[in-house]
Amino acid sequence: MKKLWFKARSYGWGWYPSAWQGWLVLFVFLVLDVGNAYRLDSMKGVSQEKIAIELILETLLLVGVLVLICYRMGEKPSWRWGNKNKK
Repeated sequence: MKKLWFKARSYGWGWYPSAWQGWLVLFVFLVLDVGNAYRLDSMKGVSQEKIAIELILETLLLVGVLVLICYRMGEKPSWRWGNKNKK
């Protein structure tokens, strides 16, 4: 059995980091996303519309890669309503 980098959330849909590898992936995602925003903010002579479109597309690409990593290295995602065994 492989070690899970991400665990499924107790409520809702999604994951949270549960190993150092998961935290590293999340940190790299944040650094790349913020760095991308600063890079695009510093562009001179480019229309604001082009910058906004580029920022949205590149952020969607980063989010897609993050979700793919979470899906492959985490628990199976599903909608959850807490632990049903607890009372």
